[in-house]
Amino acid sequence: MKIGYTMMCEQRGPKDLVDDVVLAEQAGFDFSVISDHYSPWLEEQGHSPYAWSVLGAAAAKTERIGLMTYVTCPTFRYHPAVVAQKAATVALLADGRFRLGVGAGENLNEHIVGGGWPGADVRHERLREAVEIIRSLWGGGYVNFRGSHFEVASAKLYDLPDEPIQLGVAVSGQQSCDIAGEMADIAIAVEPQADLVRLFADAGGRGKPVVGQAPCCYDTDASAALKVAHEQFRWFAGGWKVNAELPGPQGFDSASQFVREDDVAEQIPHGPDVEAYVAAAKSFAGAGFTELAYVQIGSEQARFCEWFATTLRPALEKAGIAG
Repeated sequence: MKIGYTMMCEQRGPKDLVDDVVLAEQAGFDFSVISDHYSPWLEEQGHSPYAWSVLGAAAAKTERIGLMTYVTCPTFRYHPAVVAQKAATVALLADGRFRLGVGAGENLNEHIVGGGWPGADVRHERLREAVEIIRSLWGGGYVNFRGSHFEVASAKLYDLPDEPIQLGVAVSGQQSCDIAGEMADIAIAVEPQADLVRLFADAGGRGKPVVGQAPCCYDTDASAALKVAHEQFRWFAGGWKVNAELPGPQGFDSASQFVREDDVAEQIPHGPDVEAYVAAAKSFAGAGFTELAYVQIGSEQARFCEWFATTLRPALEKAGIAG
């Protein structure tokens, strides 16, 4: 399994994110992913720079590590024709190291343009049209499109990479797995659910990569790490069906007010015990995932990258998870 690093825009400023991914490359991570948010989940996280500007700088400052959005919503804040253009530009800047991950989005980030927040069925209809538009524009030539949700009039991308850009779709159920299996090169999921991998395979994705993500909080002091994880990541406890619907950090704060440190401790590897981090990777590998990006919660990114190089990666290799 390939092991990746997460540039989490909700907890770091833009310059820090670029510095962090440089360290991740030096530490030996195989790839990196970046969240694409307008708002943090919680006020305590305190950041949310524009991911695409960060990607441009990261492409310039790194040489080897892969880059990927995890994920961009191409249906509300951004028109899919614009997403196609900026993905092509980053792919050129990164010399082919960029992959575009897309999903149906969260109210947290997409409500800001004032278009309302429809039900999941409509969000997936919009996502299907968006992927079709993006794929068509990447194919070169002029594109005209008139769907139920989007229109494109005589659009053409003039700067395209020589090699096709890989496109991933975030999956959480049957509808998204169908879209991913039919239209994507990669499936993306944040929980190690074998059923999602199976649905993706059955819909046409058999043999294609599946990329997961696992939060963690490394520190030599386990109790200090748990405190940071609870402060900044307690929002996860609602699950994605809830997380997609809440409109702002205040809602996530209210929804997570009864989440205890013990609840976080059960779900998120923290502290110096490397076996907990290996166990998280094993759960994804066992479910059929081919790639996993760790999310180091908090500001201790340099220490995490150093520990990954000296301790975590060797442990993953010893366990037969990473090569």
